[in-house]
Amino acid sequence: MNNSTTTRRRFLRDSAVACSTSLFVIPQLASSAGPEPVKDENLVVRFGVMTDVHKDVMHDADHRLEVFINRMTQLRPHFIIQMGDFCIPIPENQKFLETWKRFEGPRYHVLGNHDMDGDGKHRPDKAYAFTPEETMAFWGMKKRFYSFDVEGIHFTILDGNEPGPQQKPYYRYVLEEQAAWLRQDLAGTPFPTVVCIHQSLEREVDGVANQGAIRAILEEPKLNNGEGKVIACFSGHSHRDYVRRIRGILYPQINSMSYHWLGGAFAHDSYGPEIAKKYPDIKYTAPYKDPLYALVTLDRKRGFLQIEGVKSEFVGPSPWDLGASQEKLDAATLTPNLSDWKIPI
Repeated sequence: MNNSTTTRRRFLRDSAVACSTSLFVIPQLASSAGPEPVKDENLVVRFGVMTDVHKDVMHDADHRLEVFINRMTQLRPHFIIQMGDFCIPIPENQKFLETWKRFEGPRYHVLGNHDMDGDGKHRPDKAYAFTPEETMAFWGMKKRFYSFDVEGIHFTILDGNEPGPQQKPYYRYVLEEQAAWLRQDLAGTPFPTVVCIHQSLEREVDGVANQGAIRAILEEPKLNNGEGKVIACFSGHSHRDYVRRIRGILYPQINSMSYHWLGGAFAHDSYGPEIAKKYPDIKYTAPYKDPLYALVTLDRKRGFLQIEGVKSEFVGPSPWDLGASQEKLDAATLTPNLSDWKIPI
């Protein structure tokens, strides 16, 4: 690839993310070994983020989490956060949870829809065999939705798993009680705010069903003193890699740590019969060779949000090798990467 082509692609990427439209952004796919430490701490908040490791689907989820914890221990961000589809509350997952607890700084959780699944052994194999309260107790998570402050930045954590009207599991909704709390939470903080939720507030296909109403709260001028109080809304769930801007708010979609889910039509063997037998759902995935995660930096002095992600490759055949439609699956955002971004805020 020549330098002019690279420059043009970067220009198109940066131009796209700056637009206040519903444009899906093609991520930068430059090779990277992972995030590097940020030395300037003046008005800087850093946090490590991961999502959708799927301990109960992925055979090497323990190793993936360990890689993340080891790297975050080296980087020493202000906190780490996992954004759902982490693990169900069964004794076999205790060791996995202990790895998470090895990070000595603050650790935060977001509930994902698969964190209450049954496993066919301790509970029936169906959605919501466990209650949110059981999962939260296992993790040590005190509230489904909550907020906290770090160095002049307000972080608001939402639960997108509430049962909306005429919905069936898996639920994708934010009910009025939580929405009212969100209004109060935003009105009560003087700080710029970052929101985290498992299901997206901007993806129509698999995002929060009443996402427009919740985005409207994030955008309310009376809550923002006429300015943009909400900087960004991070989500997982969709196992995609992009950043989108809507009405001044960034919506980074954090890719799964482990794989992209393809479903029954694309069943195949990526790891051999022994692993396939022990982890029967893994045959429906396009796994990533390396665990994906990111270091996020919010620099208020210099005015940017930076995401430094890990890049990988598919294990075995890619979705396209298996015959998936690139147009239907939106090939630009279905990648084995978590891309790098540096975006004005």
